[in-house]
Amino acid sequence: MNTIKHDFPLLKQSINGHSIIYCDNASTTQKPQIVLDAMHNFYTTHYANVYRGAYPYGELTTVQYEQARIKVAQYMHVRNCAEVIFTHGTTEGINFIATVLARTYLQAGDEIVITQLEHHSNIIPWQYLTQTHGTILKIIPVLHDGTLDISVAASIITKKTKLVSVAHISNAIGTHVDVETLRAYARSVGAYFLVDAAQSAPHMLVNVQKIDPDFLVFSGHKLGGPTGIGILYIKEELHNRIEPYQFGGGMVFTVGQQKSQWLPSPNKYEAGTPAIAEAIGLGAAIDYLQNNCSPESIQTHTAALCAKLIQYLSTCPNIRILGSKNDLSVHGHIVSFVHQMIHAHDIAAYLGQHGVCVRAGHHCAQPLAQALDYQASVRISFYIYNTQSDVDTIICLLQNL
Repeated sequence: MNTIKHDFPLLKQSINGHSIIYCDNASTTQKPQIVLDAMHNFYTTHYANVYRGAYPYGELTTVQYEQARIKVAQYMHVRNCAEVIFTHGTTEGINFIATVLARTYLQAGDEIVITQLEHHSNIIPWQYLTQTHGTILKIIPVLHDGTLDISVAASIITKKTKLVSVAHISNAIGTHVDVETLRAYARSVGAYFLVDAAQSAPHMLVNVQKIDPDFLVFSGHKLGGPTGIGILYIKEELHNRIEPYQFGGGMVFTVGQQKSQWLPSPNKYEAGTPAIAEAIGLGAAIDYLQNNCSPESIQTHTAALCAKLIQYLSTCPNIRILGSKNDLSVHGHIVSFVHQMIHAHDIAAYLGQHGVCVRAGHHCAQPLAQALDYQASVRISFYIYNTQSDVDTIICLLQNL
């Protein structure tokens, strides 16, 4: 994958004379030229709204928008494209489900189960429902090494549980979650099952048929697509039960003076003018990934980079690596660590001055940081354009701390 870096314009830039080494990919990824070209071409050669125009540009735009949906469905191994809903991102997808279930399904005393690994976007909506609807939020804890204590999950998920909502991979420390086991526990009590695939969709094969969630969400900008576009998968069997999140034009079949009738999914769930250029850009990003690397090769590539960095960090007496070093070395893309003598923000600023872009902080996962007893960590996260040479440079800089 060493030549892939040339396809990403920003990576040709420099900081203080240093070539950019971008390692903040758990937050967002750089965009290949093909994505930028696809969006520019849409805006400059055939811009129009979807569904509404009988003129050629309108028809072409609708075709490209729906082609993007097909590409996402194929990427996720979804059987029916109507199960793929465009949103603005992972956060909106989770809020979509929280809002709709609160309106039509959840009652006081119902339980929602999450894990201690979650990003704030999969914590705060459920906390809010405890305040507004009297639901009960229960949390599966992590062990000292940052892995999930799956052994207690069966006792935490009870007959009162109505939803289990979990991250596929922790955005803060890279822990992989056994979603198949948690899905089985959820189904055994009749609960819905939601998977936050924001970190997994760009880095590994996310096969919806195998995972078999009721809902699954991820963001386009984390796999080389633009910001402002995300995916919410809703299982087809639930389309008659899950009501729209928003209401307006584009999602209605008929509108009367007092009552309206919705179109079927996906239109039912996509009120208003959608993020058309962003959907086309996401489709181009998926094209790029499928033409240049398989999900399996991405995972192998980033895990090798993790393994090399972990090997060095393990020799540093003042550094504590967060998460399971063995697991991260086999299938990880994130290495987070705490330096006992130097604050994470200082390390990140030092690396940034030398062209290395990493993240420092709690990474929108404060409950996890509290559970593992750290205030802030340095997070180095890899993607397809990172190389062994990048890791060598990072190691060299860390040696000079």
